[in-house]
Amino acid sequence: MTIHGIKALLFDLDGTLRHSLPSGGEVFTDRAVQLGLLISDEDRIRTLRWEHFYWANSPDLQEDMQKFSGDNQEFWHNYSCRRLAALGATTHQVEELAPSISQYMEESYHPENAVPEELPEVLKVFKDAGLRMGVVSNRDNPYWELLEELGLCPFFEFSLAAGEVNSWKPDEGIFKAAIERIASAAHETVYVGDNYFADVVGARRAGLQPVLYDPNGLFDDPGCPVITAFDELTGILKSF
Repeated sequence: MTIHGIKALLFDLDGTLRHSLPSGGEVFTDRAVQLGLLISDEDRIRTLRWEHFYWANSPDLQEDMQKFSGDNQEFWHNYSCRRLAALGATTHQVEELAPSISQYMEESYHPENAVPEELPEVLKVFKDAGLRMGVVSNRDNPYWELLEELGLCPFFEFSLAAGEVNSWKPDEGIFKAAIERIASAAHETVYVGDNYFADVVGARRAGLQPVLYDPNGLFDDPGCPVITAFDELTGILKSF
């Protein structure tokens, strides 16, 4: 069955279907402020955009994964240095604050998983309408059990981790593997994700119809439909 020419819906996982409460970025930034770093609203927004770019399988992430392979503590210390620099910290401030913030995040940051309140009902509507749905993530390992914990398994036919096909968004390979699994043509498939650099760029490369989930208004002109809540998605589908 198709709805306005759309046969399938694919979703990103982290930051889209699953949220960490509180977010690591908020806790990190608030801790930096507590330690004396002056941070403006513009600094916060710029850093959130940087964070999206970094985790979109960026060259910096690839370099760090190779350099700190097997050393999780050093990887996150290095990430703290990068994030402080993105927030506008000087080299001296980075050297001074990074060890403390890294330790604080490791010892004190224990977020809870959550899904947007409106999400289950929206997914039920799409499933009842006959749309085929799956989840596609840049995670290394399968995560179906997590979808079960979140109560989302009944809505989806499959989940796909980048590590299963050795292709990380924004590479088009992971998107092509997903539409093969769901037996849908690229132009009949909508991909919904929160990361412009991974989700919108990658979906567009593979010929899918991207929709950016951007509840915080990080991206001014992504060149695709934008939603701030999932109950807006029905209207978006009607526009295709």
